[in-house]
Amino acid sequence: MHGAKDIIQEAAALPVEERVIVVDSILRTLNPPNPDIDKEWVAVAKRRLAELRSGRVRPVPGDHVFARIRERFAR
Repeated sequence: MHGAKDIIQEAAALPVEERVIVVDSILRTLNPPNPDIDKEWVAVAKRRLAELRSGRVRPVPGDHVFARIRERFAR
């Protein structure tokens, strides 16, 4: 049986797409998906997308968000 170090080295050598599959699979063993919660997140995502497309909500560039966070916590 492989140890954790061996598994990590093997996984790190995989193409990025396959590493994503490995990481997702491992995370699912720690936090199994909940279909009810997934449905709620889909509803939230659809609502937010509709708000953006309709113009009711304006997007904020990520660099502005992170700058505000750094500013807020620098105090």
